[in-house]
Amino acid sequence: MGGCMHEVKAPRPNPEPVETPKQPDISTQEVFPLTGLPAEGAVNHRVIAVMVNNRPKARPQSGLQKADIVYEVLAEGDITRLLALYQSEFPKKVGPVRSARDYYIELSNGYHALYVCHGWSPEAKAMLESGTTDYLNGLFYDGTLFKRVSFRTAPHNSYITFANIKKGAAEKGYLLQDHIDPLPFRIDAPKGEQVDKIDIMYSHRGYAQVQYKYAPDQKSYFRYSAGEQTIDYDTHDPIQIQNVLVIAAKHNVIDSSGRRSIDLVSGGSGYLFQNGIVKQIEWENVNGRILPYENGAPVGFMPGKTWINVVPDLNIVKW
Repeated sequence: MGGCMHEVKAPRPNPEPVETPKQPDISTQEVFPLTGLPAEGAVNHRVIAVMVNNRPKARPQSGLQKADIVYEVLAEGDITRLLALYQSEFPKKVGPVRSARDYYIELSNGYHALYVCHGWSPEAKAMLESGTTDYLNGLFYDGTLFKRVSFRTAPHNSYITFANIKKGAAEKGYLLQDHIDPLPFRIDAPKGEQVDKIDIMYSHRGYAQVQYKYAPDQKSYFRYSAGEQTIDYDTHDPIQIQNVLVIAAKHNVIDSSGRRSIDLVSGGSGYLFQNGIVKQIEWENVNGRILPYENGAPVGFMPGKTWINVVPDLNIVKW
């Protein structure tokens, strides 16, 4: 038996496993639907749309730096009004809050948003009272949900906190969770003509002129009104934007007060500014949302914040 025995060697110890750092699974990483940015929490908060005053006496405003999307559209005369859409983050308060117009409600409805305003035009009143839109109107909550500040005069002094928006939604039975269809986002870098400054002249008066300046080191556009940088009244944080979409739509004055109808359905021409590059686009209204297209295909937004300027004519846009 001794001649049949083999030497039994001790087994070699297994090497210590080397832990490989886990890489995030981009394919399953949740992003916010209106910014395309990574989300750590829930992404199903309902969109909140707030009408924000943009008259010179209302500047600088509160809360605009937190908006995912801002529509800038003419109201009466040559002053624009802002529709700020919040979904990924919310400021403590927003304002001054201003009155509703029908076309702002249509834009809000494109995101099934809870619409917040203070006052309304006859057309907007009919739309909101029809029951098709959930809304909070400061006309009925002045001094309760909506507060008047002492450092401004009416109608430029109505503000609302997001805590009070939630309180008002609860009182009205409005849901604050929703499935939000995401915007199209791009992963490639835009190519085209380099443009570092954009001027939009809603009129020859300085207070009605808008400017965007691109900062390559921050990959953001900074916004200016009447030569003054747009900042937050409370924090002094500047507005930083990754997409500036300018579209032309037909405007018509419809009454003696100068109120307008604006065709936001038929589509038309525009410009999309991203990463300091300008691209001529066609815009389409897709289920209430204004989206850029090129050769019939959607053009994705850069992840981040978006401002959409609606103008009566592209000739007022210069660079």
